Amino acid sequence: MADINVYDEYLREGERVDDLQCKGYHILQHPGMFCFGMDAVLLADFATGSPKSKVIDLGTGTGIIPILMYARNKGQHFTGLEIQDRSADMAHRSIMMNGLEEHISIIQGDIKEARLNFKGGSFDVVTSNPPYITHNHGLENPDEPKNIARHEILVNLSELVASAAYLLRQGGTFAMIHKPFRLNEIFSTLTANKLEPKRMRLIQPYIDKEPTMVLVEAVKGGRPMLKIEPTLVVYNRDGSYTEEVILRYNKH
Repeated sequence: MADINVYDEYLREGERVDDLQCKGYHILQHPGMFCFGMDAVLLADFATGSPKSKVIDLGTGTGIIPILMYARNKGQHFTGLEIQDRSADMAHRSIMMNGLEEHISIIQGDIKEARLNFKGGSFDVVTSNPPYITHNHGLENPDEPKNIARHEILVNLSELVASAAYLLRQGGTFAMIHKPFRLNEIFSTLTANKLEPKRMRLIQPYIDKEPTMVLVEAVKGGRPMLKIEPTLVVYNRDGSYTEEVILRYNKH
């Protein structure tokens, strides 16, 4: 954790400042809300982008994916769209705290209503680490910030993909991380919106465990041809990160 005295003006009650160990960047987090995890880090690494790309992250939370992608030189300008006012405010303060206002913008808004805030085809890259869980499975309080981030309460897969397709220019890429058990639904939803799956990578926690996450990237108007990349193993048997995960995180 960083020396919070340096960031007092950005902190609010209950928040903390975490060191991203990436080009000196830090991020605001709140234990009572949804804090970013390995999935966001892996998506930021996996997503295609170039120094001239215009990128939007749907459901950006506290802005972790735009910050990490900017550190990797994967875009010229990033927009983070977040519906929860507290998360959007924390994201905005994280951007100011890092001096990235010229490169990253945070907008509070609904993914389903992207048409109200943006012109169609105005982005080169769309990313999202969306809610994974359908319906009310394991849901206790639908208004709790963590549940909104984990469950399809405010947006579902179909609505997310439709908005991504609207926002992307022809030939642009949409990258997301999700659960492998929904792959059939993911692929059918992407192709229904003229987003052709082009890359896929499974993520498994240990070498002898089944995959728990999947990274997928699709191209708007692309031709059918899917590249399946080698499975990424996150942990060694002793619980430490594998060499590749460390390399992926530190690649900037």
